[in-house]
Amino acid sequence: MQKEAAFMEQIRENKGIILKLVGLYANDEEERKDLYQEILFQAWKGYSGFRGDSKFSTWLYRISLNTILTSQRKAKRVDYRESVEDVHITDEQEAAKNENTRLLRQAIRSLPETERALITLHLDGYSNPEIADIIGITVNNATVKLHRIKNQLINQLQPQLS
Repeated sequence: MQKEAAFMEQIRENKGIILKLVGLYANDEEERKDLYQEILFQAWKGYSGFRGDSKFSTWLYRISLNTILTSQRKAKRVDYRESVEDVHITDEQEAAKNENTRLLRQAIRSLPETERALITLHLDGYSNPEIADIIGITVNNATVKLHRIKNQLINQLQPQLS
């Protein structure tokens, strides 16, 4: 019982990781709910193997990402649609910020799965060694890939932001 309580507390503290990843990879609300549940299930299944060598958030990020990518491969679909959200704009600055965020999110969603995972981890503040560990690549490879992804996003977004 104590193990379950500790697990649920960690999940509550790190819920944002799951929600962010699910939001980036799922196309609709039903798919987001399904992925969220599957991630919780996979995390609980693997919790007994969590040794604490890394932070729980890093471990959960890896579980979440692997679960999502496995689910995407099983479904064999690559349909990235932007959902229409009700956004209440208060002023022009807020409208521009929301538009820039939407454009960035759209550009990230258009990246291949691995690149999307890399840039998402980077934007979440993970260091290159942590990213390499989560993805399962060398630190040098992660650094090079991130540099290329950033340049690709800049080149893709620059005409729209000018």
